Amino acid sequence: MQLTAHTDYGLRVLIYLTLHPDRLVTINELAAFFAISKNHLVKVVHNLGLKGFVRTVRGKGGGICLAAPAEKISVGSVVRELEGHFQMAECFNPNKQGLCALQPECGLTSLLSNAVGQFLRVLDGAVLSDLLPEGRLAGSMLAIDAGAAATPDHAGVKPGFAAGR
Repeated sequence: MQLTAHTDYGLRVLIYLTLHPDRLVTINELAAFFAISKNHLVKVVHNLGLKGFVRTVRGKGGGICLAAPAEKISVGSVVRELEGHFQMAECFNPNKQGLCALQPECGLTSLLSNAVGQFLRVLDGAVLSDLLPEGRLAGSMLAIDAGAAATPDHAGVKPGFAAGR
């Protein structure tokens, strides 16, 4: 199984925000740090906002932060929300069921379904703070400062808007 680039970047953004809980982070900062397209990150961050994982502040001094404490955000819920589906094979697609000549006799669907279930159960057992080295939740682990204003209480932060446009 392979996660989409969108989910991969979404998880990276959330981990970065977990490392910087005391301030707003900008799209430009994320794009520079990860060396990935700003345009793609805007889409990822927008989706994270729509799904309720991040809060954003628009305008000068704006940026993004986690919408909840890292200890409350399940990795499994992030992957489920960003991936959209786990159709491992054609027979998982409801529109294509019955098209495979083996389907009535085949146990592949059941096996893959169980594998996906176990995969998601493992991810459900982890939260964002589990993805950091022990004791690294408080403060910044990464020496990056793009001039983002520190806003510990995130006053005026609104969910669902992509920052840095």
